[in-house]
Amino acid sequence: MTDDWRMDRIGSALRGENPSVLRRLDAGFAVVGDVQFLPGYSVLLVDEPDVQRLSDLPRAKRHRFLSDMDKLGEAVERACRRLDPAFRRVNLEILGNTDGFLHAHVWPRFEWEPADLVGMPVWLYPRERWSEEQFKLGPQHDPVREAISCELDSLQS
Repeated sequence: MTDDWRMDRIGSALRGENPSVLRRLDAGFAVVGDVQFLPGYSVLLVDEPDVQRLSDLPRAKRHRFLSDMDKLGEAVERACRRLDPAFRRVNLEILGNTDGFLHAHVWPRFEWEPADLVGMPVWLYPRERWSEEQFKLGPQHDPVREAISCELDSLQS
């Protein structure tokens, strides 16, 4: 598998070619994050490649996207609480400073994080944390992927 899907995350999700997709939701795709130094990190991608910001969506779809963000956040929270007793909370963020498409970050936070970072935004983690081989998404993350997917399924019904 090549990383070509990363060049068009939403288009590849729409075509069924994005391997990071966990589930199709009402207004987007729940995907597992490329890095997993905080196990369970997930992203909600809007399902329209040209949408750059939340305000680009019609109000009804905007509400559906935010509802999907809430659903993904709850699924990550439930899964991480079940898998790690040191789970603390989930941080939800819509930033849009780097990627030019609407997406929301869902970051699980844990008691075992370094004391100087546990109360800070994830973006303050050292840059090398984002590229260390052990944290790159791979088969070792299948248990957390499956747990989040199962929780999404239970929230969809």
